[in-house]
Amino acid sequence: MKLAAIYALLAALATICNIAAQDAFLFAYGGPYDIFLSVLVGTGAGLIVKYVLDKRYIFCFKADNMAHDGRIFLLYSLMGVFTTVIFWGFEFTFHLIFQTDTLRYVGGVIGLAIGYLAKYKLDKRYVFRVGESD
Repeated sequence: MKLAAIYALLAALATICNIAAQDAFLFAYGGPYDIFLSVLVGTGAGLIVKYVLDKRYIFCFKADNMAHDGRIFLLYSLMGVFTTVIFWGFEFTFHLIFQTDTLRYVGGVIGLAIGYLAKYKLDKRYVFRVGESD
């Protein structure tokens, strides 16, 4: 139960980072493809924050070296493709339906929550395998 609470807290922090990065991007840029680019920037920011937090606090993972860490990050990112589709699907659907930043962000938060639940299972099984080398 403690791990679930910590994971939820860290997922919330990564979500805040994602949405804040999107909002900051939109504050700075209002040109063509601004919404899509903001979601892309938020996704990247959230991915990096979530990886660092998960690796340290959820899976207690220590890479052997930078190359090993790079391979694990790549695998972590690949596992996130499916969950990113969920997140983007919700955020862009809310954007198309409601046409407001606030409700688009609500869709993003819902999509991230669902995606992070799936991502934990994928990461536990395929990325941070305890006692196994990659």
